[in-house]
Amino acid sequence: MKKFYKYFYTLCLLVTITSCSSDGNGGGDPTDDTPVIDRTLNQQGLGDSANDLLSDDNYTSMNIEVLFVNGFQPTQAAMENFQAFLEERTYKPDGISISYREVASSGMSPFAIEEFADIEDEERGTFNIGDEISVYIYFADGSNENDTDQRFVLGSAYRNTSMVIYGETINRFAARANAPSKSVIETAVLNHEFGHLFGLVNVGTELQSDHEDDDNDGHCTEENCLMRASLEFGSGIINQVRGTAPEMGPLCIADLQANGGK
Repeated sequence: MKKFYKYFYTLCLLVTITSCSSDGNGGGDPTDDTPVIDRTLNQQGLGDSANDLLSDDNYTSMNIEVLFVNGFQPTQAAMENFQAFLEERTYKPDGISISYREVASSGMSPFAIEEFADIEDEERGTFNIGDEISVYIYFADGSNENDTDQRFVLGSAYRNTSMVIYGETINRFAARANAPSKSVIETAVLNHEFGHLFGLVNVGTELQSDHEDDDNDGHCTEENCLMRASLEFGSGIINQVRGTAPEMGPLCIADLQANGGK
């Protein structure tokens, strides 16, 4: 997974260079007080905005834009749990807001992870502006192209403020016998993927102790921790997730607190 992060960091640099050469953001009226939106702030590498998401040093509020394809809107319970999780771990004195927008299917499923950056470039509507940081979440109508019967991806964080939830995979998994409810699965995956945006584990937020999984980079070894790899890949989620989503373990919390979070 470290190679994956490095790849996307390279991709985002290429997007940044292209955007800077073609957008012409600096050509407006110098007397215009309208804030200039710099999209490149949201096109950086995974973990690059960890401190900005956690602390109020640069951004005192957070705006989360949730896009979903028809039939894959997240449950209200999951989004309430997700917002409570963010409020528990971040310093955003001016609040955290969540907006929702339905979008047409891309028709790309099953998805390669690289395709979500293209979808985001077409569909994303909110970006960092002033003292508000923006996060983009896309609920996809499909699965990851690398899924197998034993290992399947439930979500992926791929830029500094961007992540995808595989809605079709979650719906299919929630329909299994003995599986947790859809809202519990969504809560667990949303919180887990946002943990990666927070820079966990060792992806932009410095480790305060040795708890990174050697077999699954970017994940935690702590038993029952939210950041264990089983929550992202689904193979062990029935054993880890019961009536409620797992919580972040104390070792991951210590990392966040050292990087400006609660």
